[in-house]
Amino acid sequence: MTAPGEESSVSSGFVRSYVITGGRGLPDADDLSLVTLVTLAPDRQPPPSPSPEVKAIWELCSGGYLSVAEVAGHLGLPVGVARLLLQDLNQQGHLLRRKAPPPAQLVDRKILEEVLHGLQVRFG
Repeated sequence: MTAPGEESSVSSGFVRSYVITGGRGLPDADDLSLVTLVTLAPDRQPPPSPSPEVKAIWELCSGGYLSVAEVAGHLGLPVGVARLLLQDLNQQGHLLRRKAPPPAQLVDRKILEEVLHGLQVRFG
């Protein structure tokens, strides 16, 4: 027990995350990866009595697609907690998701050299 005016050694960040998630376990990273893009589904109303975090997600995602990592960063929440809140909204039909774009394919070195040569000829 701490005396009045002393700091507790327990991090409030852990307690806050536990309260926000309701003690539920975090979802798999495969379902909503860091680069999965999310936005609000058209013509949806916010859920009844949303938490402050859900209200913030609603405002953030109403402007267009954001990645899961961006949502977590804007909210100042751990990614797992943001992922759980987004998954809840997705299961309720409030979110649209886009999978991450596929990794870029390697381009043939000869094509890149030709483009570079063309740029050097054109712009010196």
